[in-house]
Amino acid sequence: MQLLHYISSRTQLPESSIKNTVQLLNDDCTVPFISRYRKELTGNLDEVQISDIVKFKDEFEALEKRKTTILKALEDQGVLTSELKQKVEASQDLITLEDLYLPFKKSRKTKAETARKNGLEPLAKIIMSQNANDVESLAFKYVKGDLSSVEEALEGARHIIAEWINERTDIRNNIRHQLERFAMISTNVVKAKESEENAQKFRDYFDWEESLNRIPSHRLLAILRAESEGFIKVKIEIDDEKALAKIEDRIIRSNNDCAEQIQIAIKDAYKRLLFPSLSNEALQNAKVKADEAAISVFAKNLKQLLLGSPLGEKRVLAIDPGFRTGCKIVCLDAQGSLLYNETIYPHPPKSDSIGAMKKISSLSEAYQIEAIAIGNGTASRETEALIRKIHFKNDVQVFVVSEAGASIYSASKIAREEFPNYDVTVRGSISIGRRLQDPLAELVKIDAKSIGVGQYQHDVDQNNLQKSLDAVVENCVNAVGVNINTASKSLLSYVSGIGPKLAENIFEYRNENGAFTSRNDIKKVPRLGNKAFEQGAAFLRIKDPKNPLDDSAVHPESYAIVEKMAKDLGKKVTDLIGNADLIKKIDLKKYCTNAIGLPTLQDIIKELEKPGLDIREQAKVFTFNQNIKTINDLKEGQLLPGIVNNITNFGCFVDIGIKESGLIHVSNLSDSFVSDVNAHVSLHQQIVVKVLEVDIPRKRIQLKLHK
Repeated sequence: MQLLHYISSRTQLPESSIKNTVQLLNDDCTVPFISRYRKELTGNLDEVQISDIVKFKDEFEALEKRKTTILKALEDQGVLTSELKQKVEASQDLITLEDLYLPFKKSRKTKAETARKNGLEPLAKIIMSQNANDVESLAFKYVKGDLSSVEEALEGARHIIAEWINERTDIRNNIRHQLERFAMISTNVVKAKESEENAQKFRDYFDWEESLNRIPSHRLLAILRAESEGFIKVKIEIDDEKALAKIEDRIIRSNNDCAEQIQIAIKDAYKRLLFPSLSNEALQNAKVKADEAAISVFAKNLKQLLLGSPLGEKRVLAIDPGFRTGCKIVCLDAQGSLLYNETIYPHPPKSDSIGAMKKISSLSEAYQIEAIAIGNGTASRETEALIRKIHFKNDVQVFVVSEAGASIYSASKIAREEFPNYDVTVRGSISIGRRLQDPLAELVKIDAKSIGVGQYQHDVDQNNLQKSLDAVVENCVNAVGVNINTASKSLLSYVSGIGPKLAENIFEYRNENGAFTSRNDIKKVPRLGNKAFEQGAAFLRIKDPKNPLDDSAVHPESYAIVEKMAKDLGKKVTDLIGNADLIKKIDLKKYCTNAIGLPTLQDIIKELEKPGLDIREQAKVFTFNQNIKTINDLKEGQLLPGIVNNITNFGCFVDIGIKESGLIHVSNLSDSFVSDVNAHVSLHQQIVVKVLEVDIPRKRIQLKLHK
């Protein structure tokens, strides 16, 4: 089986596009680079399609590796026939491959193996031939050694037959088919743990039954978590009688003593070997699908969060609010550097609100503050109310910023390196202010799983989750572009072709030699070779450069084309930048070559029109309903402003300015059927919701999207 055919059968993409993309991947090109700068080779595939090629390429290589291992094992055992080898090599998935290998697996001591050592395989073969009538007389001949009775001999023969049945691919696939179509998953509470406080969040699943192939991903993951924590027991069931009858139809063709023994062996094979193994496989397959769905939601949420609206290069006063320990204040310059820090105590027990207001007012004036960022944790609402009472001399915007992950950052190695002389509370405040200035640049410093925009992230396959989230971060960073002269090592490490080591080299080179003045300067960084420059240069931006293209997404390999366009118009490159009327005069077909076609040229024109344009929207001020401070203030029918702070497959959670987030169930997002929550709301979107139900004991709030 060929790689191209394997990928093509699963993606339906043109084989030429797959072939060229695979070659680029083999040449260590990254997904962002391929999707942006090799459109002619890929047939204009986007990053999602290229990521699919990466996924199936990895799958194929894992399959081929497993085939090699199995073929070697079979050869070492001396059982590899040309027919078996052909079947192994033709396998297109791991399940088929493992079924072929099953009869030859060296496993722990089995009942069938014991029976073989007792010399019972000939008896099993006679019974399977179904030609003998007096099976007991035949079995008597094998009563010797460790066998003391006819029944022991027959039982041993049945164990061998049961193993043969278990190893039959057609039978295994038939049961798989039944599990796939008809399996039910059911749960029962563990009585001894039913009343425990931690068990109550799983109360809905104390007695549950549902079709396995229809259960939503979030529900399956919740059920499996409840089982792993010991609160419930999970069972997979199908119609056993129907399954047994189908096996009998495939094997039994007589009506004698042999048939009776085979029937017993079939029941044993089904109960002891087939069903436990295949039902577990079915549950694992469902878990894989649930993982994929959960990871997909997490990835979509993370992308929206990372591409959240930046305030930009503005001077910010950031506050990490608190009661007893006070509010930690930092003042940051437009580039996010720390200028000042202090702690104020406006709330109980000290309640120095007047002193706090004076301090914030004087700091805002002294450091020419343009915006205030307030963390959305404890005392956030009280702090926001205090800030809004202050009459600032300048126009100061007030924002409430998510604190999710700020504590993780503040205690991290990255934070200690950035601010070695400050404690975690100051670092946390700095992070809050910086994520208002540029969410992407700050959030890349935090493990994505700690940001809190997914569900059941600890229950899904961690390797797959990490791969997916890393890909999202990489794509977001490269979609926005990075200012090489201000970027942190964390941000630089996600630039196409750079990675952590080169990011550190860039950072150190910058500290020792000052700011980069052109993209060509990047080549002076130690160990940054031609390949890394090719992959990353166009995503690294130089602000206020001599060559304006250095602050654009135009790749250095295309500079000559832009220069030729300008020369043909009798102009300089600088004359083209932002000049729509002049750009319209360019005949793109004139500049097409074998290497560069219209897709790339069209991208170049877009960049010339608006070079370095940030794809993100500008941050907007938002205000919660000031009369709603706790869940007790909520009433059914209220209309409230809110911000979407998490999206799942079953709906979205909304911050309405209190400790508890409310849920808009998927059925309350629209009056018509909703197939994709993301089609109706996006992360951090400002919306209006209607309160449908308030469950104070369980701290649950049901909302409806108001349009």
